[in-house]
Amino acid sequence: MKRPAPIPAHLTSDFAYCRGIAASRIGDSPLHALFLSRRIKPLWFTLYAFAWTARDITRLRGSDDDYKLQLIDDWARRLELARTGQADQPIFRALSHLFATAELPELPLQNLLIACRMDVTNKRHETLADLNEYCRFAAAPLGHLMLHLTNEMESSPEVRLADKLRHSDAFWSALWWTGFWRDLGRDSRMDLPLYLPLEAMEQFGVTDEMVWSRRFTPMMGSLVLHLVEETRSLFIAGAPLIEEVAHPFRLELAHALERGMLMLDRIEANGGNTLRVRPDLTQRERMACLWRAMGRS
Repeated sequence: MKRPAPIPAHLTSDFAYCRGIAASRIGDSPLHALFLSRRIKPLWFTLYAFAWTARDITRLRGSDDDYKLQLIDDWARRLELARTGQADQPIFRALSHLFATAELPELPLQNLLIACRMDVTNKRHETLADLNEYCRFAAAPLGHLMLHLTNEMESSPEVRLADKLRHSDAFWSALWWTGFWRDLGRDSRMDLPLYLPLEAMEQFGVTDEMVWSRRFTPMMGSLVLHLVEETRSLFIAGAPLIEEVAHPFRLELAHALERGMLMLDRIEANGGNTLRVRPDLTQRERMACLWRAMGRS
């Protein structure tokens, strides 16, 4: 990747707009960008603003699916305009700068929009494998974009790029899964896509009615605890990525891993009841995660 050019004065407000979106959603972000360099942070905020604003389209209350798909198609049109230097909106003007100066790949951004279309047209997933396939479009592209921004999209004598990408995909999918299980109560209350695999629901005797009515049962707890264990395994599969990248990105990933694993612990300690209680980390726990991440990285 070419070293990104400094942000020109006429784009300052556009990048500030993206930073504002990222700041307003930092609690939902799997990567808090605490340790990214000053050069990388505004680029990441721009990508995050693109991804999260597109995802918001899929969550528009009172809008039918056809209308949502039209808006996603318009988002794709604007992405193409940004790639060709004809952007017409702050997020896309910032993206256009990245396309021109940082050799930003377009495919991961297109894949994020595929995930948005899946949220509209395929609101349920049959198996964990199907959910992982969804994350190949919803989560993995962000990992690939971050590897690109941090100049990690290359092989080395120690690490093959294929291994790095495989670990990245598992790592980012684990971050997404953690968010899915944490937000079960909020998503069901807001009539958002439900990511519980149907096969696992049937295995543990959980029905849609239990979820939509937010009725916590022993079966629901067993299901969530099972999914927590599957997510831990996914984090473990992705953890080698931390040793395969350089600082400060290594510290950023280590911090995300520590927070994700502790969130799984919190869900487990509550018996898997995230339908009624959305767990969060205390300030002391956040500091402990930071301390452990520094030791790990």
